Amino acid sequence: MNWNIIYALLAAGAGASIAMQASANGAFRRHLDDHWWAAFFSICGTFITAVVGMIVLRPTMPSAETLRSTQWWNWIGGPLGAMIVLAGAALTTRLGAAPFIALVVGGQLLSSVLLDHFALLGLPEQPITPGRVLGAVFVVAGVVCIKYL
Repeated sequence: MNWNIIYALLAAGAGASIAMQASANGAFRRHLDDHWWAAFFSICGTFITAVVGMIVLRPTMPSAETLRSTQWWNWIGGPLGAMIVLAGAALTTRLGAAPFIALVVGGQLLSSVLLDHFALLGLPEQPITPGRVLGAVFVVAGVVCIKYL
């Protein structure tokens, strides 16, 4: 079995979920007429899903020492996720789903290339190459096409 294909399909499914999430949060914002409440209720759904998962799967609790020794940047995922939810709620109905996601993907790609190149946040070093730069340029060009053409 080729796990790389399965991993790629799961990643593509996650991408589809992000587009649907942004669209749902944008519609929620429109219905509630407030992006803060839309983001709050969306994050409540995330929390409930995580709690149910913890109850069902019952993973072992990390030790207090493990939690204390965790690097500071390991803790920023939650606030960053909240920012993504808030951005989706606030911007998707203003930009449209495709331009919003294209801009999100463009930002993700540029940030990812830099994170890889400088081996930040615990990632293995993957230097910027001409091919990676060309790929990033194509994605940014795609963002421009989706937004303006």
